[in-house]
Order: sequence, then C-alpha cells, then structure tokens
Amino acid sequence: MRLSWTAFTELLRCTLLGHLRNRLALVLAIAFIPVWIAVARLCTSGHVVRIRLDAISTPVSAPAGQAGQVASALGAITMVAGFITFTETFQSREIDRRLLLAGYPRLPILLAKLAAVGLTAVHLAFYTTILLWISMPVRHAAPLALALAGAGLVYGGIGLLLGSLVRGELEGFFLIIMLSLVDTGLQNPVFNTLMDVAGVSALPLYGVNQLALSSALTSYIPWSHGLLSLTWSAATGALALLVLHTHRPRWMRGELTPVSWSP
Repeated sequence: MRLSWTAFTELLRCTLLGHLRNRLALVLAIAFIPVWIAVARLCTSGHVVRIRLDAISTPVSAPAGQAGQVASALGAITMVAGFITFTETFQSREIDRRLLLAGYPRLPILLAKLAAVGLTAVHLAFYTTILLWISMPVRHAAPLALALAGAGLVYGGIGLLLGSLVRGELEGFFLIIMLSLVDTGLQNPVFNTLMDVAGVSALPLYGVNQLALSSALTSYIPWSHGLLSLTWSAATGALALLVLHTHRPRWMRGELTPVSWSP
C-alpha cells in the first residue's frame, strides 16, 4: 500500500509537470478559450432564439449570442483538455513502459493520469466560468462550472484513451478535433435550435451541454444531466486501464531479448 501511494503521488507530480512544460497546451488554455468565446460573441447576431432543452422539457428563449458563447466555451474546453491529456499520455508511453519494467504497479500509473485529468478539468472550468461571467449574464455560475468541468473530464478521458492506443500524434489530434466538432456542432443551439438529431443523447457532451445551457440561460438546474459526464469519464478511464493492463513490452512478447548486465 505504501509503495502504491508513493508511486501514485510521484507519478501525479510528474504528469502535472509534463502539462506545465507543454507550452503549446498552456497557450491554448490561456488564449484559445477567451478568443473562441469572443469570436462567438462578435459573430453571432443578437436576435432571440427558441431552444428546446430535453433537461427541462420546455422551450427556452435566449439571445443567440449568449447561447453561442456557452456552446463555444464547451467546445474550447473539449479541445484543450483532450489535446493536453493526449499529448502527455502519448509522449510518456515509453517512460510508463520503463516504469512497469522497473516494478511500478500498473494501477497507480493510470490513477495518477486520471487525477491529473480531473485537476486539469477543474482549472479549465474555473477559468472559463470567469470568462463567461465577464462576457455575459450567467444565471447560475456553480452548475455552469460543474458542466464545464464535466466536459473537460470527458474529453480528457478520451485523450487519455487515444494516447494509449494510436500510433501517431497526428491521428490522435485528428480524432479529438473531429469528435469535438461533431459533438459540439450537433448540439449548438444557434445552428440547431431543436437539437433533435437522432442519437444526439448518446454523444459525450449531451449531459453537460444540457446542464451548461440550462444553468447559464434559465432558472433551472438539471443536476442529474451533469452526472452523465462521469459515466463517460469512467468508461474511457476503464478502457485506458485495460489497454495498459493488456500491453506487454516487446521483449515479453518474444520480439526482443532482454539484455543482461554482468559486473
């Protein structure tokens, strides 16, 4: 138990340091999110749109600019969280394999990465909530922050899974960007006010999108929809654990012969 806890804390520290050393990720987190929100505010008209939200079972009238800013904030967080987590996971795969060979248990490695995903999502959500609060009138800031954190958790988990699976960075970036664009595009209330596309409720951001729009634009707070993000996070984390558990270094599969050192 003591070894596992020591391994977890040390690996969590190294993972967070890896995030901080990723300068491109820091630039995206600091600059991309406010720019994306500002673009939505400037490029969206001020006319009122009627949005149908399943979470509250009633149409909602809101300025298109405000609805667009919330949708853009969700989209920005998904890309940034997915990119940060994927990059760190992909670049640290060889180090993780060496740690396994050195006797580190598998579970603390993944738990440290999951904890880093959670901390990243919380910080991104806090920062984005402040930006939205400055840019537009927000009805309920706390549940909005919870929804934004849920979006970060979902795509952070997806980035973690892809970082363990794909062979190249380009493939991972492409999958994260395309999935985020499809997910947020189909649920953007400015472009799809009815949000009645078949199967939209199965998308990763469905629950947090409903919670974010309801919290920011109405007096209702559908807390239960925010829990859907935990389901997606748990699923992607479990799959990443399975990938890590089933992976074997090449010499264990007989492709390479381990080198023995003698004094």
